[in-house]
Amino acid sequence: MLTKENDKETQINQILNIVKIASLSFPAIALLQYNSFRYNDIVLFLKSGVMIAFVLLLILTTYILWVLIQSKINDKNPIKKWIDPLISMTIAFLSVMLTGSYESSYKYLFLFVIISSSIECTMKESILVSGMSAIFILGIDLGFAPKAEINTFFESDIVLACVFLIVSWTIGYYVNLRKKHIENLKELVNIDGLTGLYNHRYFFDYLSRNIKESENDGSELSLLFIDIDNFKYYNDLYGHQKGDEVLSAIAGIIKKVAQCNSLISRYGGEEFTVLMPKTSEASAIEEAEKIRKSVQEYKFDGQENLPGENLTISVGVSVFPIKAKTGTELLEKADEACYRAKFLSKNRVEAYYSILEELKNNIYNIDSDTIASTKTLIAVINAKDKYTYGHVERVVYYCTLLARKMKLVDTDKKRLIFSAYLHDIGKINISEQILMKTEPLNEEEWEILKNHPQNAVEILKNIGSLNEMIPIVLHHHEKYNGTGYPDKLKGEEIDYLARMLTVADSFDAMTSMRPYQAKKTFDQAISELIRCSGTQFDPEIVKAFISAIQERQ
Repeated sequence: MLTKENDKETQINQILNIVKIASLSFPAIALLQYNSFRYNDIVLFLKSGVMIAFVLLLILTTYILWVLIQSKINDKNPIKKWIDPLISMTIAFLSVMLTGSYESSYKYLFLFVIISSSIECTMKESILVSGMSAIFILGIDLGFAPKAEINTFFESDIVLACVFLIVSWTIGYYVNLRKKHIENLKELVNIDGLTGLYNHRYFFDYLSRNIKESENDGSELSLLFIDIDNFKYYNDLYGHQKGDEVLSAIAGIIKKVAQCNSLISRYGGEEFTVLMPKTSEASAIEEAEKIRKSVQEYKFDGQENLPGENLTISVGVSVFPIKAKTGTELLEKADEACYRAKFLSKNRVEAYYSILEELKNNIYNIDSDTIASTKTLIAVINAKDKYTYGHVERVVYYCTLLARKMKLVDTDKKRLIFSAYLHDIGKINISEQILMKTEPLNEEEWEILKNHPQNAVEILKNIGSLNEMIPIVLHHHEKYNGTGYPDKLKGEEIDYLARMLTVADSFDAMTSMRPYQAKKTFDQAISELIRCSGTQFDPEIVKAFISAIQERQ
């Protein structure tokens, strides 16, 4: 939309410049016509014509040069908008003076100046130009007309001065109405009808502009991505009309609480965005918390029948250029942080972070090639299997909580987290038909899927820096009672970190949407961990994991 508006603005400016240059032909016609009546001698006429042509060529050259110079002047410079009217009035004034001064029949040439300024400038400015034009022609009459009891030239030109003012006011008024109408249409196009916030399209226009501004001045640009918790449940329970009332109420809360320089928009459905120029991550998180608490404290009709007996929001925070390098990346990472907040326990604020980047930058001396290889492998898996999208990051997150709870040394923490990132890369060699199958797998398909730990090993052994993760990735589907795969290891025969990864991986599998099983709640998944403690899972690790998850909720 911004590109189209800029193109239209450019076209209008081009047309106006053409009109201004073309209007120079009228003084030329006036001068030639005036001199053709004065000179009967053809030689004198030609000489005067050459002189007039030279003058006009000089004027035209000066004007073209000025247009070129003007394009280099900053648009915010107040002098810029007055140059065109002053040059045009000067040309009109000289034309009148050269065609008989007070007797000139070409005083109407000022109309071209008035018309162009009425289109370009504000109504006040165009009336000022018409007033100055009227002063010029009346001043010529008073200054150059012969002294007489009644100055007939002055009297007749008062009418022309009035015409100047009327034309200026009329065109200016029409242009004002048109501009206001266009602005109203823009507002209607850019505003969400239900909430009164800016809509999805305007958000992207504004984001694009602010990304460029942040790049130019080196400032931070923060984005909050807000999602209403349990909104579908509320809609199903009370109907869409009540749901619309909730959307309007939350929009009002965000407008009231968010800082004044923020752009608030309804991104879509029950999602909102708050874009905050020149705002650090710490300040953005503080603003997000204010909004979250305000929504939590608001009394919505029927909220007592919702899970947690309250209607709340989850908020994701990301910052350009620290956490994202483009506008699209900023949005994606804020959305990802919001998803993490929503997935973990809802009614919380989460700032975006990548554990892989955290490991690279803050904890371990990991080479860039290893990071790049890991990211590429994960991206391929996510592209192939839509049902496990985000699974890797969540498993990594759970392993991080568990590692902290069990106070692993840095070396073991590194091995566990990288293994969590890499545990499913063996699925690269498995067909999408098997990965995305919605019916139960047959025996042959199940055997193929069970090969993914060995497939992963074949990939990892070619990347020297990742070899130490092989035992953990290979055995993350072993069971504590010895019935797992691929090697049917039992108890402490299984790598300790592999046993930890098994718990985190299984918990996420239970609490995620999968084609072959119903999604469990956190409480249901915890009950399942407890039930399978000692058979599938290491009992001590299960206890530590449950404690870590409950502390985070």
